[in-house]
Amino acid sequence: MIPTQRVPDVLHRARELVTPALRAAVDRLSPELRPLAAYHLGWVDARGEPVGGDGGKGVRQALAVLSAEAAGAHGSVGTPGAVAVELVHNFSLIHDDVIDEDAERRHRPTVWALFGIGRAVIVGDALLALAQQVVLRPDALQPGGPVVATLPVAGPDPARAARCIADATAAMIAGQALDMAFESVPGVDVAGCLAMEAGKTGALLGCAAAIGAVLAGAEDATVAALDTYGVELGLAFQAVDDLLGIWGDPLTTGKPAFSDLRQHKKTLPVAAALATGGGAAEELAVILAAEHLEEVQIARAAHLVEACGGRSAALDEADRRLASALAALDRTDLVPSAAAELADVARFVVERDF
Repeated sequence: MIPTQRVPDVLHRARELVTPALRAAVDRLSPELRPLAAYHLGWVDARGEPVGGDGGKGVRQALAVLSAEAAGAHGSVGTPGAVAVELVHNFSLIHDDVIDEDAERRHRPTVWALFGIGRAVIVGDALLALAQQVVLRPDALQPGGPVVATLPVAGPDPARAARCIADATAAMIAGQALDMAFESVPGVDVAGCLAMEAGKTGALLGCAAAIGAVLAGAEDATVAALDTYGVELGLAFQAVDDLLGIWGDPLTTGKPAFSDLRQHKKTLPVAAALATGGGAAEELAVILAAEHLEEVQIARAAHLVEACGGRSAALDEADRRLASALAALDRTDLVPSAAAELADVARFVVERDF
């Protein structure tokens, strides 16, 4: 795996297409909730003044746009799905920050740290509800008319898209619950960790990669192949996140060093390290079992995870899942240019350092 920092062009193109619709959706929130959502998305500062934030990588919205294009429709057909997926994703981030007690995201205070836990919870709930409204009523994205410029011949299927969002959200929440449960058990095997991550991350990326094709009226085989691509990409994405959660540069990730270990998270590198057995793995298990960890213990745990092969195991898993995601693109007829960009996004996800 050769690292690169090149950001695929489609991430910029999708952002330009989706952001106006996302802003229109957020404008539908109540006056009490709208500023909090805008702050979290990086559009305004704590005082409500506009800033130049971009709100993250934008991988999910790019997948939704490419999904429509891969099925032969204009990218704008996937815009309602892109907006809905972004809303669900950001609902989960706001709530995750509360659960994990993370006071900083993207180098800024998190919503709960700035506005309080209650307001953070309620604005997350609002984004989740708004996601369903967006796919069922895409005309709400643009006052005075529909957001899509060109509809496919088959026409969109809002109910099918809403089911995609609902199923992915349910799987994501179940994965998050399992992740939380793992924090209080002595050890988690690699299979259990991957099952948790398939729900927590893979399900929503699968939805993102399929929902544009759903709205384009694509055949089931096309939707299924794109969903598989997204789920596999989600597992690769999470493997890289797990690596960054321990060894990422705080100046790049916006989170403290060793943040996942500090929170006793049983991520893939930790699970793989514990599975090796032996003295180093046993020492790691003892450290992670402590209710409170000092900085020296956290640093020692990170060293032990790497010494036990946890870091290399997560890197290998990311590469395997990338290969599976790319193979899924070959299982059905997709527009070649869109398929190439989907492959480009997948490689970027695995090679990123943020």
